[in-house]
Amino acid sequence: MDGCLNNSSQKVLAESIAEKAGVNLKDCYQCGKCSAGCPMARGMDLMPRQIVHYMQLGMMTPILKSKTIWLCAACHTCVDRCPHDINLPGLIEQSRMIAKKRGMIGVQEVDKFTDIFLENVKMFGKNQEVVLEGLYNVSTGHLMQDMKNVPHMLRHKIVGPELNVTKGAAEVKDLMKRAEERSNE
Repeated sequence: MDGCLNNSSQKVLAESIAEKAGVNLKDCYQCGKCSAGCPMARGMDLMPRQIVHYMQLGMMTPILKSKTIWLCAACHTCVDRCPHDINLPGLIEQSRMIAKKRGMIGVQEVDKFTDIFLENVKMFGKNQEVVLEGLYNVSTGHLMQDMKNVPHMLRHKIVGPELNVTKGAAEVKDLMKRAEERSNE
């Protein structure tokens, strides 16, 4: 299944995503400031303004199949530049979650990184960089990717041989579980 939708279900999906992100799609008049300021635009197959435009038209399939929703860094530069403060990262995050549920993962490595990062935080209450790098590199086959950085990171105590579990790790895990449950509603 390629996750394609018929026209009416695409419109309903676009409206649902916009509502969850707190966006009125009619507020965007396609000025392009979001795309002009996006630091990730160079690698995207759809520009940020195109994401909003496709949603306005009720065309979700190109968005769900795009690399753009996986490459957005959620830096909010687009929101800062937008004359109407459109929450484009919210639209993109909601689209990414739906694409993932439908098996439409545009950039596998980004998805793996995100999953490993979130599991890492659930386990330790914060990100353990050694664990994140190790698991990510093993899962993607980039086994030696960061080895040249290890001496510098050890010398400057960026990483160390022992893992520090946050005192509130259980609370962080519970909070993340509740957030996950809410996102599935």
